[in-house]
Amino acid sequence: MRILSPLLAALALILLAAWVLGGPAIESRGAHPYDAFEKPAACRACHRDFYRQWRQSMMSQAYTHHWDEIEYWDLAVPHAEKDPSFKEAQEGCNGCHAPLAWLAGDVPPPRPAAGSRANESVSCDLCHTVTGFAGDTPFNFNWVSSPGRVKYGPKPGVESPHHDTQRSDFLSSAEFCGTCHNEMSPFGAWVKSTQLEWAEGPYAAEGVRCQDCHAPRAWGRSASMGEEAWVAQHLFHGAHDDGKLAGAVEIRIHPDEREVPYDGVVMLTAQLFNAKAGHRIPTGSVEDRIVWLHVTATDAAGKTWHLPVDPKGFDGEDYTIAADVLAYQDLAVPLGRPDFPGVQRDGEPVGDRIYRKAYLDPEGRMTMMQWNTQSFGVDYRLGPRETVLETFTWDMPDDIAVGRVTVAASLNYRKLVKPVADLLEVPDDEEELIVINRAETWFEVYD
Repeated sequence: MRILSPLLAALALILLAAWVLGGPAIESRGAHPYDAFEKPAACRACHRDFYRQWRQSMMSQAYTHHWDEIEYWDLAVPHAEKDPSFKEAQEGCNGCHAPLAWLAGDVPPPRPAAGSRANESVSCDLCHTVTGFAGDTPFNFNWVSSPGRVKYGPKPGVESPHHDTQRSDFLSSAEFCGTCHNEMSPFGAWVKSTQLEWAEGPYAAEGVRCQDCHAPRAWGRSASMGEEAWVAQHLFHGAHDDGKLAGAVEIRIHPDEREVPYDGVVMLTAQLFNAKAGHRIPTGSVEDRIVWLHVTATDAAGKTWHLPVDPKGFDGEDYTIAADVLAYQDLAVPLGRPDFPGVQRDGEPVGDRIYRKAYLDPEGRMTMMQWNTQSFGVDYRLGPRETVLETFTWDMPDDIAVGRVTVAASLNYRKLVKPVADLLEVPDDEEELIVINRAETWFEVYD
């Protein structure tokens, strides 16, 4: 499993100065009033399909989504109130989650229940007024917006009765996505690096961009009065979309022997192949998300056993095998609970293999708060087109039934670690178990 490259580590040190001193993105706060941007409803009149697609995407819910609201108002805001050194990072959350509010200087914005224009989240007009980014690397909302009558898009020669249009290659670039999907913490840690992961991988070398998978093209019209052409669908489907997750990783599993004596030992090998994503799995908010491999064996009598993964012995591996340990003790600060012991780190069956990158606070404890991340544990995630092997050595129990044993492997995913979701009373759909893929095999036990 590859670790974050020395190039990215060096880049983090260089860019940390921009964060600490306040770069061009910081200067954009308050640069444009809300009224400088059209409401999404105005776009709906001509771009009906795009509007409906956007409404179903997380782009339209970046500020209003329940977990984002809880994370911001119950964790980030009170944390910054208790430790003002995090105030800039806390306010900067709005640069990507409520960019119109950031540009209007309405920070923090009203809560979503107030129904302010911050609720438009990442709106049509915000994206189509972006002309580029400041600096050399896209990160921490360093996009540059020029609101007005001109709307920027990837197609040349487009005419509209409502606005002027201008072709922009930038909106078709991966760097456009990187302005929000790369994030550096106040400590200089890359807490989000999706575009940077893509840039180091095979898809970038082949010219396959983020938009090719997350805004795929179809034959149709970009506007009701437009001519038919290949048009990018505004789906933006990713970690919150079951269809996008399904089959992202391929799994196979096999035993070393098909016939095993009842008092014998069998070793099973699972192969996991990241066949679909141009970045690592999981990516983005990796502090929240958990992906793990669960393997069971069921004998001919119907009795089922859970099989723990074989350790590989690499440094930091303890973070990648589910265990009965506590973590996230730094939640004590925003929760106002100085004696908070933490909660269960994983919430999954002990011994299961976890694909994660552990985020560590300044005291070296695993954290759920990206703004409080100073360093990382081992990066044990699935890289693009990477195949990982896991073994399960099972000394079969004395009471196993003679006959066929069915082995089932399941790669599972939650958008938020369950014990944390339960602690913060996040709605159930955020901790829902989603199966990315399954595989089965078998062997015979003989007397």
